[in-house]
Parts: sequence; structure tokens; C-alpha cells
Amino acid sequence: MGILPKSSNCDLGIVPQYFDPVIYHAPQEAMNQNTDVSEEEMKKGMEPWMIWAKKCGEKLVDLGTPLTGGLKLSPEGNSAASNKEVVGYSILNAGNMEEAQSLMADHPHLSWDAGCEIEIHESMPLPG
Repeated sequence: MGILPKSSNCDLGIVPQYFDPVIYHAPQEAMNQNTDVSEEEMKKGMEPWMIWAKKCGEKLVDLGTPLTGGLKLSPEGNSAASNKEVVGYSILNAGNMEEAQSLMADHPHLSWDAGCEIEIHESMPLPG
């Protein structure tokens, strides 16, 4: 799929890795379900994610974290709350988009709420 751009790691002789950012989207209503959840309930809610992570094995580079409070910046220097409903990310190391899609099959995020979606992106090398 994608390749990390040339960086100081490449200059050190480290072989670039292919990676695929995965972006999780969910409506605010779904996020509100987590407001008064106990630590035990949160742990139980993460169990399907851990099963998915184990299934991915070494292809899952970074499980990621939940995200909140996105900010949209404009060229004029203005900022506003993002309306993209981005709620988290993961990083895969898939060989191609088909493999990335296969790794995301039956992902627990998609069964959390009817409005949940997942995006998979292909990273590209920087020109030059």
C-alpha cells in the first residue's frame, strides 16, 4: 500500500515501512453512550477490539487511540470545531488495499452504532 516518506530514519539505513491509516467515524449520539460508563464496562467494550487486534497480528502497527475535539483550520488563520465525526485511528501494515479491507472485515467499530464508518487510506511517498 503506502510507504513512509523519506525521513531521517531512512538516512539511518532503516527500511521504510508500508502503512495504511485507518480512520474511525461515529456520530455524536454514539459517543454520548460512553459518558457514564464504568471502567469495567469500558474494559468489556474493548474486548472485541483486542480480539480484532490479535487477528491482525503484526499487520496492526498501532491500535491507535480514541480522538475527540477535532479542530478545522483555515488558510486565513481561523479555526472551528470539525464536523467530520472522527473518533479514532489505527495504523495497518497491509500489502495492498484488498488486504487492508480484509483486515477490517467484521471490525467491532462497525457494529457499535448504525452511523459508524471506517475509512482506510493509502499513504504515498513524498515527491523528491
